[in-house]
Amino acid sequence: MTKYIFTTGGVVSSVGKGVMAAAIGRILKARGISVTLQKLDPYINVDPGTMSPYQHGEVFVTADGAETDLDLGHYERFVGIDLTRASNFTTGQVYNAVIAKERRGDYLGATIQTIPHITNEIKQRIIKLGEESGADVVIAEVGGTVGDIESQPFIEAIRQMRTDVGRDNTLYIHVTFLPYIGATGELKTKPTQHSVRELRGLGIQPHVIGARSDVPVPQDVIDKIALFTDVDPRAVVPMVTTPYLYEVPLLIEDAGLGDYLVEALSLDAKPVDLSNWRELVERMKAEKPKLRVGLVGKYTALHDAYLSVREALYHAGVANGYDIEIEWIYSGDLEKGRGWDQLAQVDGVVVPGGFGYRGVEGKVQAARWARESHVPYLGLCLGMQVMCIEYARHVLGWEDANSTEFDNTTGHPVIDLMPDQRTLSDLGGTMRLGHYPCVLKPGSKAAEAYQVSEVNERHRHRFEVNNAFRDQLEQAGLLFTGISPNGRLVEIAEVDDHPFMVGCQFHPEFQSRPTRPHPLFNAFIRAVAAYHEMRTGGRVDAHIGSEQASERASHA
Repeated sequence: MTKYIFTTGGVVSSVGKGVMAAAIGRILKARGISVTLQKLDPYINVDPGTMSPYQHGEVFVTADGAETDLDLGHYERFVGIDLTRASNFTTGQVYNAVIAKERRGDYLGATIQTIPHITNEIKQRIIKLGEESGADVVIAEVGGTVGDIESQPFIEAIRQMRTDVGRDNTLYIHVTFLPYIGATGELKTKPTQHSVRELRGLGIQPHVIGARSDVPVPQDVIDKIALFTDVDPRAVVPMVTTPYLYEVPLLIEDAGLGDYLVEALSLDAKPVDLSNWRELVERMKAEKPKLRVGLVGKYTALHDAYLSVREALYHAGVANGYDIEIEWIYSGDLEKGRGWDQLAQVDGVVVPGGFGYRGVEGKVQAARWARESHVPYLGLCLGMQVMCIEYARHVLGWEDANSTEFDNTTGHPVIDLMPDQRTLSDLGGTMRLGHYPCVLKPGSKAAEAYQVSEVNERHRHRFEVNNAFRDQLEQAGLLFTGISPNGRLVEIAEVDDHPFMVGCQFHPEFQSRPTRPHPLFNAFIRAVAAYHEMRTGGRVDAHIGSEQASERASHA
């Protein structure tokens, strides 16, 4: 029978529940145990698709086209699996489903209440994921902090799961924060005690405490937490902040959590093998030459808005033997003449996706600078579109060239709304979402990077290169080297006479893994390294060649 591990958080938000859940998935998988993961979000929005990145960070897109919480990115990167829309649901989705059933008469005239109708819907979605995935273990993370009003139905639902699927098949992990008082040099456990008391008041006694701390946690603090929370001292797991995100599975494994979970849930486990993961972390920690990449975006004040892009750059850097330093450049500053000193210092430019007019002209200017300076450039979604706009303006001389998203009166709409998007009125869940195929042009930089003739990539957009201008742009040297199989949609564009200026309409960052960097990011980092060597006049030696990195990634 499927086992269920439920992760909750206390004391403060953003305490690391998502990374903890992902890390648990990795250490269980290292024992031959099949896992899947799920995020339960208490907010009323149907999904994060219409939310500002300042509110929610990036929107992660699954292969089947769901707009989900960014924690699913952690899950996929740590565990190495592709999740589906069933791995994330919200209060909004739960209430929508229950109300739809009531309207159909499914409840036969019953009064609809939080208990049992809402909690039953939550439980059904958790259990269904276990049944459909066939996983040995479902790791379900409840968003928010224990004590929040909006999360109470979810806490009640996971409490009831203990009875529904059996006590031997459920385990509760509570992640809390230990504040450090500098004046006295003390770690304080009182917030953790209060948080666990709140959780116990809601009917859940945690089996494991994840004690997040910015400083090492001494044994006497662990013993104190165990005493006051009625948890086995073995199950109080220090989660000391580390600059290496992917070290977390090793930290909790070395603390004994993997063996504890196997015993507590009576899991059929093989001897643990984290050797490839340990090697990965050692490569991350090793001293390496540095490359500086400028990320030009409109949400640079909140780095989580570009979480998957950041991680994809790091993955490719490690695979090729480099440390990647990201220079966060606000595109709106470039429009006002600021930030250009930052841009002048980088070895490569990434322009990520986004929506809305704010900062777009700064992205266009960054694309022009990269093209004219022969600096490696990687454009993602909107980053490809501004690359096309810039080319049309400054190579073809169409000064008014633009996207109809930003100027619907332009005489040269080189980027335009997709035909199937024109009649839509709702914004949520209506874009081109999820996996779509792309046929690569032989001999192109994209084909060289992928080493295959066709790929599937994840999309999230409404606008596309306007076919009315494709021939003129190509004749001028902007090559479209990735096309949908029916030939109608541009997926990849490249500047012909540039060392590496590639844009893609999709989001390759969503499929990058620490042990398997995405081919486009790999090719970009190699181009950045070559530019750095040329610019500095000195050789930068990669510790790991691309062939060796690929071999290691395949073993991992």
